[in-house]
Amino acid sequence: MACISEYTLRKVIQGDQTAFTELYNYYKTPAIKFCVSLVKDEEEAENMLHEVFIKIWEKRDHINPALNFNSYLFTCLRNLAFDHFKKMEKSHFIRQQYMERIEGRDDEEIETEEAKLRRLRTAIDSLSEKRKIILKLNVEEGKSYQEIAELMRISKNTVKNQLVKAKQFLRERVDIAAAL
Repeated sequence: MACISEYTLRKVIQGDQTAFTELYNYYKTPAIKFCVSLVKDEEEAENMLHEVFIKIWEKRDHINPALNFNSYLFTCLRNLAFDHFKKMEKSHFIRQQYMERIEGRDDEEIETEEAKLRRLRTAIDSLSEKRKIILKLNVEEGKSYQEIAELMRISKNTVKNQLVKAKQFLRERVDIAAAL
């Protein structure tokens, strides 16, 4: 596969959306094939492609058109695939631990845990949308403060403050509900 022209990359760096569309269309098929070969899931491969191209657009001023963009793109995709595997492994490990803990409990303990989970879900539902999103990105998706800040276009400090407040709120809500 020949590489996209340096001229097109320079246009992308300058913010030319038509050039960016050309870049995306040029790499779309081979990039998805590459991702599918790694993650064996076409939908996840497309998500990875979109995520990488969003980052490319957001950080286009850091692209060096003199360097091999093809290599850069596929390295980004490979790294994203590795991150995907780490998340899947972590999720599988957590699920396995949960199942092992559940098997060792009696019905009363399970009902108590389920009641706590219901209180927690209710408390999470009462958080503001922004805090819910930040909490989900951090706890469920394992994103760092910096990654969340970049995704939401807010400061890293704001992410930290929102998480601290959300967790404090959840602790208070769950403890109060348990005392009632």
